[in-house]
Amino acid sequence: MPSKNNTLVPIAIIAGLFFIFGFVTWINGALIPFMKTINELTEAQSYLVASASYISFVVMALPASYIINKVGYKKGMSLGLIVMGLGALVFIPAAEARTYWMFLTGIFIQGAGMTLLQTASNPYITILGPIESAAKRIAIMGIANKVAGALGSLIFGALLLSGIDKIKEQFEGVSDSEKSELLNVMADSVVTPYVVMAVILFILGVLIRKAPLPHVEPEPIEALKSGETAKTSIFQFPHLWLGVLALFVYVGAEVIAGDTIISYGIALDLPVSQAKFFTLFTLMAMVATYALGVFLIPKYISQAFALRASAILGIILTFCIIFSTGFTSVLFVAALGIANALVWPAVWPLTLKGLGKFTKTASALLIMAISGGAIIPPLYGSIVDTSKSKLIAQGVSDVTASADAATNGYWILLPCYIIILYYAFWGHKLGLKTSK
Repeated sequence: MPSKNNTLVPIAIIAGLFFIFGFVTWINGALIPFMKTINELTEAQSYLVASASYISFVVMALPASYIINKVGYKKGMSLGLIVMGLGALVFIPAAEARTYWMFLTGIFIQGAGMTLLQTASNPYITILGPIESAAKRIAIMGIANKVAGALGSLIFGALLLSGIDKIKEQFEGVSDSEKSELLNVMADSVVTPYVVMAVILFILGVLIRKAPLPHVEPEPIEALKSGETAKTSIFQFPHLWLGVLALFVYVGAEVIAGDTIISYGIALDLPVSQAKFFTLFTLMAMVATYALGVFLIPKYISQAFALRASAILGIILTFCIIFSTGFTSVLFVAALGIANALVWPAVWPLTLKGLGKFTKTASALLIMAISGGAIIPPLYGSIVDTSKSKLIAQGVSDVTASADAATNGYWILLPCYIIILYYAFWGHKLGLKTSK
């Protein structure tokens, strides 16, 4: 295992990779309304942008694990960057043809590259130093990821969405051919930023092969006692599967905290001019807590303690959201950023502990758990829709029904944090002979 001084440069390099996939992931927020306009999509169709990314994590995680087992972490990261660059290039013919499925193909290919990158970089940073301080290193990665996300959404929001309202106004009273020409011009605006992105990703893909990243291997599985048999399957590690479940519900809770807060503020009849900044509140809460984690772990608190505290705070905040009103309730949703920040950094090392040669496959399973972000938030939406319909049927006004239904939807967070709490106290120890 590299010494502390020898890990500073590798940590900085991996933080750069986390910055990259944070940037690429968070631009989906700008892409969704952009795609909706240029391809004349319904609301549901436009959200396939997010689905294309999540599907790639599920489909490509195990193949990514196989590739990394064959080529190693460094080459896996390099290949991931190059695949992301290829995905960016697909946007050129997609813009030319203004064909939605081609855009989705580009997003899927980028997602495949990100899956490779994540499947390699997450376990690498976990085992780069002592397992007890892994959450600290991953928290640094989280800061890079979320700062990049804020920059990505701002930059691509400015590049793709500036003037979109003006163009929509021009649609009125024009012929179909004129409208098509306006949409073609708008679609062309995506070409330059994605060409630049592709060039940067290709260059980084080559440079990472030359980067001073030391070879690392996970700690071996604990020595067998007399009469014990060696573990031969990934299914013999119950703490791993519970860790995958904990990460699945966590990603769902994180996406709910970030993606519903603007709609929630609007449902509570708060001005859109205020509500559009609410996601930034959640993001700032996460970055501040990541920084706190870097300072506290492992010198003052263990990563298991950080996970327990996060889960308990998540449960408390869920009740606070549900039993408060107005802007106060919105602030409690934003505060979920504090509860969520250290879950990902803590779950990874607790789950990968003691897996030895199974580490790369386990990492792929944890990456697949990102699909929680595609499944749990729609369940929140379904609860809100059903609740609102029932309230309106009872004679409640539309404004009140919208507010009450949006608030009640947050009940879905309670089982998520209870599962994380179980893993924090007991689940991460199952099947391991020596755990703290």
